Amino acid sequence: MTGGHPDLSVDLGRGLVLPNPVGLASGTAGYGFELRRLIDIDRLGALFTKGTTLRPRPGNPPPRVAEVRGGMLNSIGLHNPGVEHVAAVYAPEFARWSVPVVVNVAGGSVDDYLLCLRRLEDAPGIAGYELNISCPNIEGGMDYGQDAAAAARLVAAARALTSRHLMVKLSPNVTDIAEVARAVAGAGADSVSAVNTFVGMKVHRGIRAPVLPGRGTGGLSGPAIKPLGLAAVARVRAAVRIPVIGVGGIMDAGDAVEYMIAGADAVQVGTATFVDPGAALAVLDGLRDAAPGLRARPAAALRGGTVPPAGVEPASTG
Repeated sequence: MTGGHPDLSVDLGRGLVLPNPVGLASGTAGYGFELRRLIDIDRLGALFTKGTTLRPRPGNPPPRVAEVRGGMLNSIGLHNPGVEHVAAVYAPEFARWSVPVVVNVAGGSVDDYLLCLRRLEDAPGIAGYELNISCPNIEGGMDYGQDAAAAARLVAAARALTSRHLMVKLSPNVTDIAEVARAVAGAGADSVSAVNTFVGMKVHRGIRAPVLPGRGTGGLSGPAIKPLGLAAVARVRAAVRIPVIGVGGIMDAGDAVEYMIAGADAVQVGTATFVDPGAALAVLDGLRDAAPGLRARPAAALRGGTVPPAGVEPASTG
């Protein structure tokens, strides 16, 4: 207990200590500026920014979002102002905030990622990086996330460049997510976030074509993917010893608790923010109410119930 309040802090390693386990997921809160006008994001554990690329990207043509039963599809296409703008304009603002800001970084090649990191290294207000190797909405966006060896090479190169916390956002659109998790952990990742969106499609019956233009598919998020996200987190938790951040379909504190039971150390709230900008705060308040009864930090108290899925070997202890 701290000042009469339960201690919800989460140490993710390499200097990144979240004041609590509830963050805003990448791509759902922008860079935080609009959302700050609506809620007190400084109360949250972390802000994970939109995917940031070496050069500005206009994103995919509209429509970019389609509502589906149990969630939504998005095909934003990494619309962002580019790393130079983030480092020069946004980062000094981040430095004035209390909430830790983790910049999500995306690229088409190892060099793209490394050039982004080099530009961000001298910028203030950045608590760490989330390497996005799992975007389903751009050409080649999932290449590293679907190849364990390629993911490991990228992480090793990034690790050699930065001493900041290095998180890797894993793709669920892969044969064995545990294999990729082990690879990036072995290459020097400090933590992993699981999962990004699933590839999905919505068809317009009238015109007999996909609702989303271009590739025709988008990333499926929302309550419909929670069971899949939970299974992925459990597989990753059984495979690695580094912290795991659970994301996918979290709408309330009960959903967050389920992710912690499955093995997550912290969570990210995404699609729920589109429904209610204060959803992440409601999740946090619910965890605060539950914490005294857990007699420990939520993740530590809950994770004992995790049972590795069949065919997944427990992480080595030595």
